[in-house]
Amino acid sequence: MEHSGTSFSLGMKILPAERRDAMFAVYAFCREVDDIADEPGTVEEKLSGLAAWRREVDALYRGDPGRPTTRALAGPVERYALPREEFLAIIDGMEMDARESLCAPDMETLRLYCRRVAGAVGMLSIRIFGATEPEAEYFALKLGEALQLTNILRDLDEDAERGRLYLPAELLAAHGIDARDAETVLTHPALPKVCAELAAMARQRFDDADRVLARCNRRNLRPALLMMGIYDDTLDRLNARGWQDRSGSLRRGKVGKLWAAVRRGLLRPRWQPST
Repeated sequence: MEHSGTSFSLGMKILPAERRDAMFAVYAFCREVDDIADEPGTVEEKLSGLAAWRREVDALYRGDPGRPTTRALAGPVERYALPREEFLAIIDGMEMDARESLCAPDMETLRLYCRRVAGAVGMLSIRIFGATEPEAEYFALKLGEALQLTNILRDLDEDAERGRLYLPAELLAAHGIDARDAETVLTHPALPKVCAELAAMARQRFDDADRVLARCNRRNLRPALLMMGIYDDTLDRLNARGWQDRSGSLRRGKVGKLWAAVRRGLLRPRWQPST
């Protein structure tokens, strides 16, 4: 979540104040439950903390929120008809991280994880943005998966420090990697082939999201398009840097990030398949 903060803020600045405040309330919720999964503690302590958040979401939808974050969400939930199940899905995703460190999940589990931690945020966001077309939901889910896969590829070493490895087992096996622990996998000579294949999957999800934009009101999706541009640029720079030596910095200054957001997001041409 920390890496995405600047990208998120950039996209939200173009929203009217009421919608922007709603998005920052959703972001605060995501940060709080994410911190429970990421910070030190026993599995039991983390699950207890997340269970408390489930009760708090229930209280929010009963009209009796108790925490500052859920009190801030009360107005947006009513105003934009935010689905309760999407908040619970985010908690479900954090539980996947909390129960045990995810190491080489199968592809189905990885897709479920992406749906919960990223797709659910997208489904909440499009309602706040004012996007009402059925195609906007498809866009949100595909873009959410693209962003999360890009995060996974960007954060390989950071995740490994927490004992996590999100590279799917099927890709590891296909490229002859038998190990499932992060330290061994991240030093394996076949790692670049695995990462390149996952990057191709992320690129396909960007294309899937892009393809339906012609049937959506792009104006209502401008914040998402700005983030799409930033992450699209990040994926290209990850591919250009390579996967064996990951020491090179990927950070862009604010001007470079803004240009990527506008050029690859707001100004992106009509969909054409990636080559």
